[in-house]
Amino acid sequence: MIQKLEEETRTNSFLVKEQLPKDISQRRKMIQNLQKVVSVPAMGHSDLEELNAKIKELNAEVNQLIEKRMRSGEPADDKHSLFKQQAGIIAHKKEAAAQALRAARDEYSQVTLEVEHKRQVVSSAEGGEVLKGEDFKRYVNKLRSKSTVYKKKRAELAELRAESGVLTRTDDILKQRNEHINRQLSVLERKRGVAGYRETQDNLEKVSSKKSELDEMKGKTLDDMSEMVRRLHAEIAERRNTLAPILREIRPLREKVQELTPEYENKKQVYERQQAGFDSNMSKLEQEVKGYREECKAEESRYHYLNCMMKVLLVQQQRVTTEMKAYVSSDNLEKKKTFREIYSKRIQEQENMSRGLRERQKMVRENHEPNMKQYFYTALNVSLMDCKKHCLEQISSLGATAGAAGIMGGYGDSAPAHLEEDRLVL
Repeated sequence: MIQKLEEETRTNSFLVKEQLPKDISQRRKMIQNLQKVVSVPAMGHSDLEELNAKIKELNAEVNQLIEKRMRSGEPADDKHSLFKQQAGIIAHKKEAAAQALRAARDEYSQVTLEVEHKRQVVSSAEGGEVLKGEDFKRYVNKLRSKSTVYKKKRAELAELRAESGVLTRTDDILKQRNEHINRQLSVLERKRGVAGYRETQDNLEKVSSKKSELDEMKGKTLDDMSEMVRRLHAEIAERRNTLAPILREIRPLREKVQELTPEYENKKQVYERQQAGFDSNMSKLEQEVKGYREECKAEESRYHYLNCMMKVLLVQQQRVTTEMKAYVSSDNLEKKKTFREIYSKRIQEQENMSRGLRERQKMVRENHEPNMKQYFYTALNVSLMDCKKHCLEQISSLGATAGAAGIMGGYGDSAPAHLEEDRLVL
């Protein structure tokens, strides 16, 4: 119990001295940050993107610094870094254990409150405490034993009631006989002149019996007390005798425990130090392996990139060699297949095309003004023809409404030739 209390005291002191100040400082920082956020005006999407970009840049810089530090591997600070890593790991373990303990305590308090609430509900509903597990089994066994005892006592009570009825009847008969005998004896005492003798003798017998009972009770009390003392001494001696070999066996074990306790503590400390060292070495090796893996990935990507570039260069070199062979060869067909001939031919075609386009451009510039005048005159003639067409349509519509006779009456059956002819003078 003392060891448990000491451990609980150590854990509580750790929580009060180390964990609670950290929690309070974190809560204060959170409150300060929230106050800053409240005081700052509302931020837009662009502001958030800018902050996220800054965070990414800072994280990238931190990662680069960590990688540089890991790659540099300064030997002067190796020992200090090892101890720092061990201390960090132990502190992290302590914080994790404290958080787990706090969560377990909160859960335990919550469960106890729920159990107490349910007990109160059950006790208010049923009027008693609910038993569970071993308590319920003991309660059932106790009820069974009490039920058997109750049945036995009930049978005995029935027998005693029957016997009491018989004895009551016998007592009534004997009382009647005793009264009858007492009346006869009182009559005889008055006849003999010794009235009251029997009552006096009865009183003396009662007093003597009471005295003997008191003496017997005193002797029994003394005997009981002496018997109790003797029995207690015998029980104590018996317990001592039974515990003596156990104590003799425990003494060397206690001495051995006292001898082995410091060795155990030393080995425990050594084990914890080695474990912390192994954990720190493991974390360091994991970081190194992570860095090497990233380097391997970078080298693999670079290898694939260079391999692709080599393939491209090989293809280009092969094309250059084929081009040189075709250019050096005496066959005209192969020379025509070379890229130089093809591109020179295309260049010549483009030059001829540009020359023709320049000549066409020159011709267009020279003929631009007369062509524009011809276009203007043509448009004017088209408008004149549209006007004449419109006038003829109006004349035909007027002739249809007025009648051909009214209009042509002065000429007879045949119209003059100049009216029948259609003339178009341009």
